[in-house]
Amino acid sequence: MFTKRRFLSLPIKQQHKKCAELLKIAYEGNFKEHLVQYNELLAWLNLPSFHLDNKKEIADAYHRHLDVSDVCFKEHNLLPSIRKGDQTTKSADLEIDIYLDQIRSGHNVGSIIRTTEAFSLGRLYFSEETPFIDNKKVIDAAMDAHHHVQSFQNVPLKNLTRPIIVLETSENAVRLYDFIFPDKFTLVVGNEEYGCREETLRVADYIVEIPLRGHKNSLNVANAFAIVAAEILRQLKLR
Repeated sequence: MFTKRRFLSLPIKQQHKKCAELLKIAYEGNFKEHLVQYNELLAWLNLPSFHLDNKKEIADAYHRHLDVSDVCFKEHNLLPSIRKGDQTTKSADLEIDIYLDQIRSGHNVGSIIRTTEAFSLGRLYFSEETPFIDNKKVIDAAMDAHHHVQSFQNVPLKNLTRPIIVLETSENAVRLYDFIFPDKFTLVVGNEEYGCREETLRVADYIVEIPLRGHKNSLNVANAFAIVAAEILRQLKLR
């Protein structure tokens, strides 16, 4: 540990770097012992003392010192590490059928596939007008997820799991966060411009919509699907 004289002889950036280093030690070890030393450094800098109660506050103070010292330590040198690679194992798929009703964009389809795989949501069924997993745009957007999701073509919607739940904006729709999803069902998402076909809506058991607060009445279909997928998983995993 520095003496006061030695510490104050350092350039200001070096002083703050030493504060950050001490906070890193405090984060990884004995909070109280090292935070006493840290507050002593703050007193030498004529800065107010800190009463840091948790790791989040220590991390925030750590990065404030790094900003002054112009040192860019990576977040994972202090905070819990962030997983960047794919997982080696996956959870079992949920018992959900997902029907893509005349979605035209291969990029949207690939994004939906990726979301389906990420949540282990279930099986994908493609209508005739929807590009399949052999489409280059689908493959590019799916980022290899199409290899890990069961995908089927030319299966009539009426043959899929009941109830059939359609994601669509409608006066008769139930708000997403008010709807209770069953353990098994079919979720239908429709065309980017026109939504689901009339014949699809006629066989639907429920219509669900995402409540929106802005001027726009709808979201990109892949984004909307991701929101619904997260809510489905949240509900089913709470049971």
